[in-house]
Amino acid sequence: MKNQHDELVPTRTQKNWQETKLVTRKDHFPLPFIDQVLEKLAGKSHYYFLDGFSRYMQIHIALEGQDKTTFTCPFSTFAYIRMPFGLCNALSIFQ
Repeated sequence: MKNQHDELVPTRTQKNWQETKLVTRKDHFPLPFIDQVLEKLAGKSHYYFLDGFSRYMQIHIALEGQDKTTFTCPFSTFAYIRMPFGLCNALSIFQ
């Protein structure tokens, strides 16, 4: 996008997933409570850190599900091929 001085300005596309969440069948995989996770870590000598942000966008969306992530902006129409943040079952799939 350009500003009033005809300079390109970086933009960020954001999608509201509310309509998609209403028609999506929810996965029922309970997440562990943080106190249970910390209890299991207590007294351990080695820890491993996973970069969750980078890993998130590496989960592929099945071809038949990509049409459900389609959105239109002033430039064109797009569909996600990798899982974006905000989908209702994304957290349980990521886990």
